[in-house]
Amino acid sequence: MQSVAGRLGGMAARGWLMLSLGAMMWSTAAVAAQTPTQRVEQTVAAIVDVLHREEGSRRDKWREIGSIINEGFDFRSMSQSVLARNWQTASKEEKRQFVEFFSQYLEETYRAKIESHTNQRVEVTKETIAGARAVVNTVIRTDASTIPVDYKLKNNDGVWYAYDVVIEGVSLVNNYRNTFDAIVKSEGMDGLLQDLESRLARHRAAEGKGSP
Repeated sequence: MQSVAGRLGGMAARGWLMLSLGAMMWSTAAVAAQTPTQRVEQTVAAIVDVLHREEGSRRDKWREIGSIINEGFDFRSMSQSVLARNWQTASKEEKRQFVEFFSQYLEETYRAKIESHTNQRVEVTKETIAGARAVVNTVIRTDASTIPVDYKLKNNDGVWYAYDVVIEGVSLVNNYRNTFDAIVKSEGMDGLLQDLESRLARHRAAEGKGSP
């Protein structure tokens, strides 16, 4: 049986790519008046600007990108969907910690990898809106590949937030749901929280070594 570290390690490779693409969607300005597609298109430019900006330290840039990530994702809804039935049995404090650790885990994984993938080009191919839900279909083009990515969004009080990202047919929420459910079954919520926390510490230690 694959170890917990192995399962999450495999998830990280896909997770950072999903999040790195998803994070390129979001902007902090005028979001309430934007359609889902407009939010995608505007924020591509914002993220590229941060990455290519000459002034400012690497740490400052990553902090700014982290703020954009937090502005664009409904992490509580994502956490609830990812934990599924485990959300119902988790204590209030366990829920709070999971939302905190899970959102930070996705952000840290993304920030650790994006430096080598700054040449991505995003093309929006379709937008579908059904009431308070929407899907924005995009294609990510790199020098070596073309990757279809779909963003699922929900409208919270007039602002669109991501609650799932689907890359090449694989849902971020469903992927993590299966992995985390197996961990909770074998180690409980405490085991899942401890694993996420330890991974956050390793990401931050590695980032600190590479930051000016």
